[in-house]
Amino acid sequence: MTDEFASTGRKRHLEELSIFHDVAKALTSSLDLDAVLQTVMDNIAKFFKPDTWSLLLVDEQKEELYFAIAVGPAADTLKTLRLKVGEGIAGWVAKHGESLIVPDVYTDPRFAKRIDEMTKWQTRSMICVPLKSKHRVLAVIQLINSPLDSFGESEMFFLHALCDYAAIAIDNARAVEKIQELTITDDCTGLYNARHLYKTLEAEVYRSQRFGYEFSVIFLDLDHFKQVNDVHGHLIGSRLLHEIGYRIKSTLRLIDYAFRYGGDEFVVLLPQTSKDQGIVVAKRIRDMIRDTPFNIDGIKLDIRGSFGMASYPEDAKSAHEIIRQADEMMYMVKNNTRDSIAVAQQGMIR
Repeated sequence: MTDEFASTGRKRHLEELSIFHDVAKALTSSLDLDAVLQTVMDNIAKFFKPDTWSLLLVDEQKEELYFAIAVGPAADTLKTLRLKVGEGIAGWVAKHGESLIVPDVYTDPRFAKRIDEMTKWQTRSMICVPLKSKHRVLAVIQLINSPLDSFGESEMFFLHALCDYAAIAIDNARAVEKIQELTITDDCTGLYNARHLYKTLEAEVYRSQRFGYEFSVIFLDLDHFKQVNDVHGHLIGSRLLHEIGYRIKSTLRLIDYAFRYGGDEFVVLLPQTSKDQGIVVAKRIRDMIRDTPFNIDGIKLDIRGSFGMASYPEDAKSAHEIIRQADEMMYMVKNNTRDSIAVAQQGMIR
């Protein structure tokens, strides 16, 4: 009996080492957060054998948790849900940064019954562990209906070690994202820069070719912006650019892109948008700039813009060509009335 027990212990220890190896390999060979987290969670599930499991990331700005990874028949439903930090067992763990083992969730007042009601799932027990970095909770792992009869201190230690790996993966991925943001973001406006414009356009051309989509590009140049710099100074001019960039972005959908092309020029990329739909957006941005009383440090500034627009594939077959077409239309406005819009193959429009 002792030999059998020792053999079982050795087998479990080897299984733990194998899992550590798989997770460490994923962590050191990839910066793809989803892939690393999936490897961690797959190994956790294999070892602890829950009926279902999920990983919830913390949205610090909204103070909410959302299901980044979910497994089981209710996975799609879970990914539409959000929990407030402090709500439910996972929310409590996120708020307090402590692990919980709950053998019977229906005797625990912290259990969020609404999730079971929405997913039609029957949760009996839950193991919930925070993923922490620098005293901040980044995420929470929850294992539903794992066998608890063999879950002791050594198993919890092993689970915490795997969660530490997952926390490192999240930290690394976010650090890389911040570095990438710095290389593709314009310092003055917070919009994407021209370097990122062409990469994004190339990807949009490929996607549109593959799926038969249209997309539109708006090129905007502010009218008489040089006078703002000359009269009020470059600091006021820079703050005005920042304000205009913010307002342009606020008029767009989540799938749209706004770029500072250079100087006082902006580009807007509208995926899956026809020429007629693009004209509506261009008019909306024009009217927003025209009707906004910009006030920078008590200085009231009246700004207008010249707009050019072109659409793919009607007006261009490549990223550089569609920018050229939209740019030419913008200069048509610039050399005529200003404060208006010109569209490829249509010319000036009202």
